[in-house]
Amino acid sequence: MLEPAHLDLWFYPALTLVAVLTGFIDAVAGGGGLVMMPVLLTTGLPPHVVLGTNKVQSMCGTAMATWRYHRAGLFSFRASAPTAAVVFLGAMAGSLAIQRLSADVLKLVVPVLLIAVALYTVLSPNMSDHDRHGHLSERGYVPVGAGVGFYDGFFGPGAGQFFATTLVGLRGLGLTRATGLTKYLNVTSNLASVIVFTIGGQAMWILGLCMGAGAMTGAWIGSHYATKFGAKVIRPLLVVVSIGLTVRLVWGWFST
Repeated sequence: MLEPAHLDLWFYPALTLVAVLTGFIDAVAGGGGLVMMPVLLTTGLPPHVVLGTNKVQSMCGTAMATWRYHRAGLFSFRASAPTAAVVFLGAMAGSLAIQRLSADVLKLVVPVLLIAVALYTVLSPNMSDHDRHGHLSERGYVPVGAGVGFYDGFFGPGAGQFFATTLVGLRGLGLTRATGLTKYLNVTSNLASVIVFTIGGQAMWILGLCMGAGAMTGAWIGSHYATKFGAKVIRPLLVVVSIGLTVRLVWGWFST
């Protein structure tokens, strides 16, 4: 278990409080890494350790959100298990790849995809709570889920948005149902990444679990609001987070 002695103790409660906010954002629209990753990097931890530790806290938050959305009857564990299994394998492959390859190419491509997500969310009449005929079945969606899972393990920012918009656009799910299923797929991909980063000695579990407690608190609040108010809360936050992630990634081009 990796836990560098040089990390000041005050970081633990401070990052736990930040995780409450990121847990809320993740539970409603995804993209909590927009806040958490830059904050974690200020600790001076190596980038791969930041990635691994962030996955620990994210796994905790998405687990809480998944439980809340399932309790609300928004998705079935059994029906979505094949997709979740493929997402798990994709995320594991992505997490192995990021430890050996550079994510520079994705830094160029992802902002374009996130702008597309924001535009689709704003302009498409499908981004509501009404289910409709989908273009893909559960089985047909499996390759898409595997691709987003690989991306989540490899790079991560925007994975929740990509799951949600593809579930709406391709599977025909209403936005709140899509958000619930997104959390199930997210917790699956996070678990795969945590396993890989832990085996590689690149996850700080004590810090990650402290942050995880904050993320679970935020996720409980966020999932409560999302299930209560539905698309009228999820849709605008999805747009804001997608644009925020885009700005953050584009800013990174000029600051490095």
